[in-house]
Order: sequence, then structure tokens, then C-alpha cells
Amino acid sequence: MALKDYSEEFRADAVALYESTPGATYKGIAADLGVSRGSLREWVLRARPPR
Repeated sequence: MALKDYSEEFRADAVALYESTPGATYKGIAADLGVSRGSLREWVLRARPPR
């Protein structure tokens, strides 16, 4: 499978959608956007401030 290069804007929008959707799952949002669940999860985790 070829790696896809998503823009920073797309990634930020995907994270915002995930975080603003009550009951969202990585799997569901990723499927809606046509990205892998792992990619979305990574973007969300990177967008969160470190603990």
C-alpha cells in the first residue's frame, strides 16, 4: 500500500472533527474521511498537549 501525504490542514480538520463528534471512534471517523484508523489516532495524539 502506498503512503499518502495529507496536508497539515486536512490533518487538523480530521482531528477537530474527531474531537468535536460525541461518541466518535477512530474507526468511524477514519472510514468517513478515507484514512487509516492508525493515521487518525496518531494525528489526534500528536495534537494533544504532552502530559
